[in-house]
Amino acid sequence: MAGSNYASIAAVVERIKRDYNQPLRIEELAELANMSSSSLYRHFKEVTAMTPVQYQKQIRLQEARRRLLTESTHVADIAFEAGYESPSQFSREYARLFGFSPVSDIKRFS
Repeated sequence: MAGSNYASIAAVVERIKRDYNQPLRIEELAELANMSSSSLYRHFKEVTAMTPVQYQKQIRLQEARRRLLTESTHVADIAFEAGYESPSQFSREYARLFGFSPVSDIKRFS
């Protein structure tokens, strides 16, 4: 892949990491990368093996897990702060990625 595409995707990755809990706007990310939305999807997937939405979801869940295991904050509060609209959606996606519900995961490491 050309260096300019890699640098553009790196900028998008940094934006997603920084604003992981905000709604994802593909058009804004494509503009940041100076690409069309379809080119952004294609190049992003070449670099990360995920779509931008999948990448954001993974970052959200990893950050939420870090907080769950290091802070004594309610699961629902962490779900909302991570950008999820409902704790049940958060719990389903968390279990899909980590193999345990958030509460079970906390108990495992307590």
